[in-house]
Amino acid sequence: MTDTAHERRSLADKLAQAGALTTPAWREAVEAIPRELFLNPGVFLPEGGRWRPMSALATDLKEWIHTAYSLETLTTQLDGHLTADQVSGLVAGLPTSSSTMPALVVSMIESLDVEDGNTVLEIGTGTGYSGALMCHRLGEDNFTTIEVDPEVAARADAALETAGYSTWTVTGDGLLGHPRRAPYDRVIATCLVRRIPYTWVQQTRPGGIILATVGSWANGSGLAKVTVNEDGTAEGRIIGRASFMQARSQAVKPVDGDLSARTAYARSVRQTKVTPLALDEWTPAFLAQLVAPGTQLVRAATSKGEQLLYLFDPERESFAEFTENGPDWQVRQGGPVFLWDRIEKALIAWQIANCPDITEVQLRITQESHRYSIKGDPALSWEHRLD
Repeated sequence: MTDTAHERRSLADKLAQAGALTTPAWREAVEAIPRELFLNPGVFLPEGGRWRPMSALATDLKEWIHTAYSLETLTTQLDGHLTADQVSGLVAGLPTSSSTMPALVVSMIESLDVEDGNTVLEIGTGTGYSGALMCHRLGEDNFTTIEVDPEVAARADAALETAGYSTWTVTGDGLLGHPRRAPYDRVIATCLVRRIPYTWVQQTRPGGIILATVGSWANGSGLAKVTVNEDGTAEGRIIGRASFMQARSQAVKPVDGDLSARTAYARSVRQTKVTPLALDEWTPAFLAQLVAPGTQLVRAATSKGEQLLYLFDPERESFAEFTENGPDWQVRQGGPVFLWDRIEKALIAWQIANCPDITEVQLRITQESHRYSIKGDPALSWEHRLD
């Protein structure tokens, strides 16, 4: 095995300089865990809109180590099955497993406020690298990780064993948690979930912390940190921006096919009061998901090259179609729910409140509902009932 102690120290230095790594115990873990062990059998690197495979065995060692200790997210699986050792040329595909950028991994772990002796449940094992950091810090018996993909779980378990950790690696639906080893002091999710499942609250001790990225849009999701109360509720806030792959069972099928057929019957046509390009910003995109859960943002182009923007809620057969009209935008809406009316109302209230950041969003979870609010403003308060 190649000694990568220098690269590990260099990675720790970079993470510390970026403000992601702040405590000595976690720095010790970063310096101890060889990231390259958790990238077998290889990774996919983006190239010209496709993916170039880099196999651990077929790549120059120096190049492989350099890639392993980059600060970027490294894709390890495409389309739920394809790994880098199975192909030799450029391929197309959607990432379904990865080694997340180290700065995000470490900053999330730091945000867990872990204490000695804590037990941690991780949702989404991935490559196992973050699990190894946890095992080094807390001990393998205090750490449980669950992964929905059996092949991903097997590779992670093998890598953890190679690193010296015989921990609890479980294959299953992470949205259900792992009640067998509950209750936990901390729960952390390394996948994107639409909302924090109440099962996680039930499996966390009072005073324990849950950290998860909520939303369904890659560029508009929030890192939620909540503390579980004695009465079975949980409260906290969005502490920052984060982007992960969606939990497999919640993965949204992209809207495709004949978009003109989907938007054929409009019930309303008007000028917008807010530009839909506001949805390119992180906080407005997050608020849009709170107001219209299940809605997808879709971009397309006409045969003449004109850019079009859509909102679709396939389940409710609702849509909003935007076209640029000089400095203004026109919106056509159809279906039982006027999606843009709801979102626009929230964005206007957000602007009136001086555009508070996503970190101003408060969250309260009960068995019956999830309530989001900003500064106690009734116009910036949304409740999702589960009953």
